[in-house]
Amino acid sequence: MSAVEESSFELLVHRMTWEAEGVLSVELVHPDGKPLPAWEPGAHIDLHLGGRIRQYSLCGDPADTTRYRIGVLNEPASRGGSAHVHGVLRPGATLTVKGPRNHFALVDAQAYLFIAGGIGITPLLAQARAATARGAAWQLWYGGRTRGSMAFGDELTALATGEDTVTFHPQDQHGHLDLARILSQAGPGTQVYCCGPEPLLAAVESACDELGLRRRLHTERFAAVKVQPPDGGERSFEVRTRRSGLTVQVGPQQSIVDALEGAGITVETSCREGICGTCETAVLDGTPDHRDLLLSTEEQAGGRSMMICVSRCASECLVLDI
Repeated sequence: MSAVEESSFELLVHRMTWEAEGVLSVELVHPDGKPLPAWEPGAHIDLHLGGRIRQYSLCGDPADTTRYRIGVLNEPASRGGSAHVHGVLRPGATLTVKGPRNHFALVDAQAYLFIAGGIGITPLLAQARAATARGAAWQLWYGGRTRGSMAFGDELTALATGEDTVTFHPQDQHGHLDLARILSQAGPGTQVYCCGPEPLLAAVESACDELGLRRRLHTERFAAVKVQPPDGGERSFEVRTRRSGLTVQVGPQQSIVDALEGAGITVETSCREGICGTCETAVLDGTPDHRDLLLSTEEQAGGRSMMICVSRCASECLVLDI
């Protein structure tokens, strides 16, 4: 059981729009016109695409309960989700959807600094819209390969009124973002949000460390960062499943998910890298060794849930609500 109860439902592909080179937006509606579950900026949904489960950030307006909108980059190196959207999916099709789920929530602040790389603009678009609604000041720096590859430009420009600004920074014209200069402008009440490819996130984290901004930085990743095993290597541990009534041994080179599946317990997963939240599971007893990139430091310290695709056990045994 997930730490947060979620339901799956069928939605209709209402519209698909070419937003930029290689980027399609997809609007999803209820087949019967019913309102969709509420969401907050930073949230994403799970889509079942051709036998795969993939996560996409919601980039529409949370006040519009009639539709969800996502943006999908046609990424040749992807694991099949984007290829299915661009090559197979068409208006009129139905998709199984789960969520919304939010591990990138917009905290209350006097001001925000948004830094987007490529398709990482999707959650930040909704967050900039929310910041405007809250009356908070914000700046958005948007990096991309070329200006033609940068989606939602007109919407962002329309949002930037008064002191709020959007700066488009195509790499082929201006090179990489000057992160030290950009981040040095963050005032004491400014929260920093960044979404994009790993090199951008790593550079932002490094710059924030140097400027003392790490506690105000919020990131969302597309891919996992490899976690080094502890000194002495991994160890075996025991997992007890409260609802299934089984006890399984998890080997040093085995994930909890793999051990459970070997015992006949099916767990819904997607990324298996600790970045999507699909396998989040409630912890009833024991101490998790968190290896995910989703839960905040406070959430990890609470120990009430864990991503069982990558996280392990810091005690002798874990009791999971599964």
